[in-house]
Amino acid sequence: MSLAFVNALECKEPHSDEIWAVAWTANNTAVSASADGTVKQWDSASGQVLMSRPPHNLAIVSLSVSPDGKFALYNGLDGTTWLWDLQADMVVGRHESYDRSAVQGAEPSWSVSLNPNGATYAGTSSSGNVNIYSANPDSFGARQAVLTSGRSRHGMDCVHSPDGTRVALSNEAGQVFIFDLESQALTSTYSSHAMCVRSLAWSSDGQLLLTASDDKRLILHDVRSTPSGKPGSGAVATLTGHSSWVLSTSISPDGRLAASGSADKTIKVWDLSARAAVSTLQESGEVWSVAWSPKPPAPGVAGAFITGGQDGHVRWWRSAGTGA
Repeated sequence: MSLAFVNALECKEPHSDEIWAVAWTANNTAVSASADGTVKQWDSASGQVLMSRPPHNLAIVSLSVSPDGKFALYNGLDGTTWLWDLQADMVVGRHESYDRSAVQGAEPSWSVSLNPNGATYAGTSSSGNVNIYSANPDSFGARQAVLTSGRSRHGMDCVHSPDGTRVALSNEAGQVFIFDLESQALTSTYSSHAMCVRSLAWSSDGQLLLTASDDKRLILHDVRSTPSGKPGSGAVATLTGHSSWVLSTSISPDGRLAASGSADKTIKVWDLSARAAVSTLQESGEVWSVAWSPKPPAPGVAGAFITGGQDGHVRWWRSAGTGA
């Protein structure tokens, strides 16, 4: 079976440089972060900019949006982190994670993830650690914990589980780590990839983790945590078909499909139960970020997602039906 997706909408005022991260919010807006130093919120009905933050002097490399769509956390190339109130259009938190004069052993953040409970956020570092910081505007950026992977390799991505109890970390060497936030313990380590893992995506039930790598593969991991504390079975499927680095991935809210963006200038949609690609979409440049709509699709409909990449455009893609 194949699925058809159409480019239903394109943003009206593109970024002037590559888009490195996109998110589709619960309020049906899109947020994009770009190498041009700006972060924009878009109307998903018209493609118009709703609001935009003044440009930072360096690229914005990471983005995380709260489940209710009210806040966006984003991080600059230098390790400056902001918390943006998307309703009031106000920055309510700013932290310079690189400032060693403020905190001994401070580590510049690269990837950041807002905990779904809203109280904390996580940031990766070049040392292989995940730092946990306060997301409270009154104490924003105060470091609360350091989770150690035991590998001194640059942290490429970190993402919280949907219930906020765990955080996953990937590094430049192809390893993936899962930490329990309550105990601050490293519970699972996976070495499924041969090269850098750039992107991580959890299923909505927290049972699966999809990893995207420079080795041109995506690998689906069973990461269920049992009452006894025994981790899931690890790698259960390998998705192949991209001809270059896989830069981003996202799992649909119903858990049936995944999307991936690649340096080969394509987007692929995967049927996770069939372990197969069901759609390939051509883009004009490298696809650095994909994100599904958080709204579960209607029965018989594949849903919708957004992409951002090399040409600076945010694009909305919607299901157009199935084919033989």
